[in-house]
Amino acid sequence: MAVSSSPDENLERATVFVRQAAALGVQVACLPELFRSRYFCQVEDASLFDLAEQVPGPTTEALGKVAKDCGIAIVAPIFERRARGLYHNSIVMLASDGQIAGLYRKMHIPDDPAYYEKFYFTPGDLGFRAFDTSFGKIGTLICWDQWYPEAARLTALQGADVIFYPTAIGWHPHEKDQFGAAQREAWKTIQKSHAIANGVYVAAVNRIGHERHAPDAAGIEFWGSSFICDPFGVVIAEASVDREEVLMAEIDPGRIEDVRRNWPFLRDRRVDSYSGIEARFIDQTK
Repeated sequence: MAVSSSPDENLERATVFVRQAAALGVQVACLPELFRSRYFCQVEDASLFDLAEQVPGPTTEALGKVAKDCGIAIVAPIFERRARGLYHNSIVMLASDGQIAGLYRKMHIPDDPAYYEKFYFTPGDLGFRAFDTSFGKIGTLICWDQWYPEAARLTALQGADVIFYPTAIGWHPHEKDQFGAAQREAWKTIQKSHAIANGVYVAAVNRIGHERHAPDAAGIEFWGSSFICDPFGVVIAEASVDREEVLMAEIDPGRIEDVRRNWPFLRDRRVDSYSGIEARFIDQTK
């Protein structure tokens, strides 16, 4: 999905896309991270907190109606206003009756050039989540979460059949020629590895378009490339770099069972030997 400067327009277009997906037979639909606005974290500007909304709020109301009308579940990213001065980068899981089935708040918050998310978002405090829906158990993580195997593991251990990663990731234009292909490939590889290591489907949902916070700024060229892979990392659907598309794939519980039986990574985990994983760093000199 490409994103304009109008939150209302973006929400309206999102509802159109979700209805299109439902007409194709989709049972669970997911939108890109922070889809109601351009990626404002390219700059630190306190006035941009005005983009945030409460839960429930306009986004959950509009998409909840679509979920109920179409009988589908929706993974709805949102810039959440929790209280005055307290904001999160969140996902609302909407059930097929239009009601809120759960809330996930992004746990890993980046702070890199043009990705100044720590200025805006408080790290999540709800832990890693998987939500029961009429169509299976849905795990939700957000963008920077995609690089952390611990996040995928803890989500999978709650029984998720699929992990959705709403995303806003792209190239710094001055880096694209030298590093662009490797960056995008690393992004795909790490998420495919989560699918393999945990025996789950993974769906990464990115935006497209070149967004600048000022006319003379380099901005970010979002690389699209949304994809869905199966529990052995096989990509079963992939979108383009530069076109808006409704991407659809079938999640087969039998495939999860088959992969986990033959590659029993969860069975063979040494849960008695991972005591250091909660440390920031293990200093063996002490």
